[in-house]
Amino acid sequence: METRIRTKFKLTYAQLSAITFFTIILIGAGLLSLPIASRSGEFTPFINSLFTATSAVCVTGLVVYDTYSYFSVFGQSVILMLIQIGGLGFMIIATMFLLMLRKKIGVKERDFLRESVNSIHIGGIVRLAKHILLGTFLLEGMGAIILSIKFSSEMGIASGILNGIFHSISAFCNAGFDLMGRYEQYSSLTRYSGDTAVNLTIMALIVIGGIGFLVWEDVYKNKLAFKKYQLHSKIVLYTTFLLILCSAIIFYIIEKNNLLADMNMKERVLSSLFQAITPRTAGFNTIDTASLLESSKLFTMFLMIIGGSSGSTAGGIKTTTFVITILTVISSVRNSADLNIFGRRLENGVLKRAYSIVTIYILGALLAMLSISFIQPELMLSDIGFEVLSAIGTVGMSTGITRQLVGMSKFIIVVLMFCGRIGSLAVLMAVAENKNNVLVKNPVEKIIIG
Repeated sequence: METRIRTKFKLTYAQLSAITFFTIILIGAGLLSLPIASRSGEFTPFINSLFTATSAVCVTGLVVYDTYSYFSVFGQSVILMLIQIGGLGFMIIATMFLLMLRKKIGVKERDFLRESVNSIHIGGIVRLAKHILLGTFLLEGMGAIILSIKFSSEMGIASGILNGIFHSISAFCNAGFDLMGRYEQYSSLTRYSGDTAVNLTIMALIVIGGIGFLVWEDVYKNKLAFKKYQLHSKIVLYTTFLLILCSAIIFYIIEKNNLLADMNMKERVLSSLFQAITPRTAGFNTIDTASLLESSKLFTMFLMIIGGSSGSTAGGIKTTTFVITILTVISSVRNSADLNIFGRRLENGVLKRAYSIVTIYILGALLAMLSISFIQPELMLSDIGFEVLSAIGTVGMSTGITRQLVGMSKFIIVVLMFCGRIGSLAVLMAVAENKNNVLVKNPVEKIIIG
């Protein structure tokens, strides 16, 4: 159906993706506005419903209401459904239904599916989609079982299972929504800062969900034979490992005399690891984000910008974009014409796309910060910057100002979350893509740079 619509109206993938996600968000906002969605039985203001639906579909986690205290079981179920759709992507969900109905998946559908998961090759794309679906439900199921066992001892069996399922899906999709408001509103997972099982399970789900579907397939095919991995997988796994390790050490050093001061060694290590992983688009927190030192907040914002990996449930500029940017700087300093990594040379078009993404990302964030600081001058610029980067990176962490935002500021955050999930470059392409490419090129003339 999507392909017929695309062909009839000549929509590009970027345009159809934006339209579909926007439609899903509107439907979700409508459902969350209904009295049945709130515990009080009252209508929810549409801007707040829109904010929540966008945060769920864009797997961000920023909230204007505590999910457990404000929303009913129906509302929580809608949020969970939106998280799952947003995490997998609408095309993967559509493919699942086509497979269940035994419908034929043609070449156009396969090409569309290839674009949706950022795959390079169209061959084997349906098999990849099946593996994505199977892997997602398997990993979420395993996480749900572990968390359900833990939560059931505190909440009872029924509530424990529901919480296990909710938090497993939310963690795997890097959404950051939680139901811990039963203990303390907006507390996220701070109650479990020293719980090994909860920390390791949530962290594992976040990392696996954030490395990308293509990396899954590579690991599945080649097991532990790292040399056989595609270059994309090597960059993602190597960069992810280094970012987690180095970030954990940095957080430990910065916060050891602040938030980690009253913790034992196990809690310090778990909290440092969690804080190293969650800013790269997960949104959960086991320590009070608002109480972080300014240096920790700044480093957290840096991790928000990097985000996860391409073709995953994560946001940010992506690890590959970050690596290419660093390699370009190194190449320029060394006066080298090529970008080389793991014995391979990268094509020049990749550099152009990487710098386009970084530029649009930074300019969008700066414009949003300027707008919100003008609308609400009473808010601290550091808190606004944290909120903006959290939104555009689909992270979901906050210093606590989300609930203080006025209508226009909320709308700006909604736009940022939407662009962060679809991709800022993809959104601009959907609006301004030039279909009339001219073959004639202008004369070349040099300019001075630097």
